[in-house]
Amino acid sequence: MERVQRILNHPQFKKYMELNSQAEKDREFCRHDIQHSLDVARVAYIIALENKYDLDKEIIYITALLHDIAKWKQYSQKVDHAAEGSVLASEILVDLNLNKGDTEMILDAIAKHRKKEGHSTSLSKVLYAGDKSCRQCVSCTMIEECNWFINGSTPVLNY
Repeated sequence: MERVQRILNHPQFKKYMELNSQAEKDREFCRHDIQHSLDVARVAYIIALENKYDLDKEIIYITALLHDIAKWKQYSQKVDHAAEGSVLASEILVDLNLNKGDTEMILDAIAKHRKKEGHSTSLSKVLYAGDKSCRQCVSCTMIEECNWFINGSTPVLNY
């Protein structure tokens, strides 16, 4: 997991996570911080194991760490944070010396992580599922105001 540590120490990654933190400082709903990214990574890894996907743990963690790095841009510039995050992540991935196939797979998963459909790789599938399944909705104090449960549905704990 040496490359994961390099991301955690990467100046651009730190900058983007700080921008997320500033943009969400008054947010009462779920935040897009390092804890969320690590929760996504852990749940995505569990899902990969459960489905017997041939995915490298480090690739899952790299993808999860980078998947929301442009959330601040969604707030300030009204852009799709998934698509923009793929662009920002590409700049960080260059410094990791990943092979072209892994880099493309990671960027594709980040770009598609908000959409339920259109996942062409197992990495994209586990990132989407991990992102949707890792939230602590069962104990959230904002549940009645949350868009995820606007129809009165009840959160279910899966992971």
